[in-house]
Amino acid sequence: MNKISIFIRFCRSHTIIATSLQVVGLFVFASAFQADGSGSLTVLLLALVSSLSANIYIVGLNQLTDVEIDRVNKPTLPLAAGDLSVRQGQTIVILAGLSAVVITITQSPALLLTVVLSMAIGSAYSLPPLRLKSRPLWAALSIAFVRGFVANFGLLIHFFREIQPTAAIPWMLVTALAVFFFGFGLAIALYKDIPDLIGDSKYGVQTYAVRLGPKRVFDIGRWLLTAFYLVPIFSAVAMLPEIGGFVLLVAHLIIVGLFWSRSLSVDVTNPEEVTRFYMFLWSLFYVEYIFLALASLAG
Repeated sequence: MNKISIFIRFCRSHTIIATSLQVVGLFVFASAFQADGSGSLTVLLLALVSSLSANIYIVGLNQLTDVEIDRVNKPTLPLAAGDLSVRQGQTIVILAGLSAVVITITQSPALLLTVVLSMAIGSAYSLPPLRLKSRPLWAALSIAFVRGFVANFGLLIHFFREIQPTAAIPWMLVTALAVFFFGFGLAIALYKDIPDLIGDSKYGVQTYAVRLGPKRVFDIGRWLLTAFYLVPIFSAVAMLPEIGGFVLLVAHLIIVGLFWSRSLSVDVTNPEEVTRFYMFLWSLFYVEYIFLALASLAG
């Protein structure tokens, strides 16, 4: 059980949950356009396993390149805590990367491109010479681009072509979805660096939190995410007077209200409070894909 716990910590469970809900939510959405409203579970399973393998590769690689920094910022992570050796971490990352590529080679070009591009950007984020992590704008854009555009467009094209090749892809809706999660990814990228201010400053990682200060970055993130929440809110308004549109409108207004209420109570100088808020932000990310799946099933 201890080994399982170490492995789960190495995989960063919040990203595993996010990737799982993203893949399943998009699968359910695509399946709703099939004549009988169902999809191939084999297609879902292979996309899920390959996406999770790519996820483990990306977060694991980041930990391998940040051991010293994590000993300050995240001392409970397995490599930083010494619960996992660098060699063991490298083995997990290599096996995860190979698994992701091998599985996707047998699938559609869209899924292969999605996984390979995500891993390539994840590598550029962590590894020299690019090490986008040290360049705040490119770091934020890389996270947002993968979570927003690469994953949503790539997975949906894959699911549509594998489940219902003759169905027309609703490009306007898919684009709105990608734009919203691109904005969500930007907010996540901003907030994730605030609790890591001490270690990043010590090792010269010039995040926006280091350059601009935690309060200013926190405020920017709040307004940025609020602005991007206008996408699902306006989409829900466009669906009125359908009951689904009304439910989604009310739900997103409540979510924005909760987000603001929670954010205004955070002491940005307290890393633990910011970390809890950051995890709350991930829970909102989860909720959006749950909404997408439920709305697709209801429709």
